[in-house]
Amino acid sequence: MSGHSHWSTIKRKKGAADAKKGAVFTRLAREIALAARNGGGDPGMNVSLELAIDRARASNMPKDSIERAIKRGTGEDKGGADLEEITYEGYLGKGVSAIIECVTENRNRTVAELRHLLSRAGGEMASNGSVAWQFDRKAIYSVKSDGKNFDKVFEAGLEAGADDVSEDDGYIEIIGDVSTFKAIHDALAAANLKTEEAGLRMVPQQEIELETDQALSILRVVESLEESDDVQNVYHNLKITDEVVARLEEA
Repeated sequence: MSGHSHWSTIKRKKGAADAKKGAVFTRLAREIALAARNGGGDPGMNVSLELAIDRARASNMPKDSIERAIKRGTGEDKGGADLEEITYEGYLGKGVSAIIECVTENRNRTVAELRHLLSRAGGEMASNGSVAWQFDRKAIYSVKSDGKNFDKVFEAGLEAGADDVSEDDGYIEIIGDVSTFKAIHDALAAANLKTEEAGLRMVPQQEIELETDQALSILRVVESLEESDDVQNVYHNLKITDEVVARLEEA
């Protein structure tokens, strides 16, 4: 199972028991607003918005909050400050690199907080391009495998142009080029397969394997970054082994 899949599974389990609903809703509202701004406010015509709304509903985000976020994105609601998408690059320590995607109303505040979190952990910010070349942007979908026919998902993914379909830990993961994002979405929908996770993600070309204790210390840095209100996604090239997952689940 890939490190990406391991970390996604861990975050799903954490999210199910996450008590910080305010922070979760803030992040989801920004995701919805950006999707609406970039592709329009009709989820029937905007796959990214449809998926963002699905994630918000799965987290029990109130309907009026979802509608308000859509209006903010389309410009109908002028109440909030303008949101800006910024991607930063950094080093987490022990040779592990990261790409940090942020959505913020205050760029200076965001970069100052990221610098603080990284330096406190022995890492540092990196210049643009120094890390990004180690990653590829991919379309990624996850489908729960319980009760599903793997061959059915496999065929739907490959017919839509996916590069790889794999199954582990109760999930089937479909990975493809960015250009296949909508085609995979449509193929899964046509096969009546509900996605648990979907989006464009940065996937490392090579992963770095560390001793378990070192890996756990790096993942604590990742968690601290993800807990920042302005951070939407953190991608890294740390290999998350079965031993690391077992230790995380014990915590």
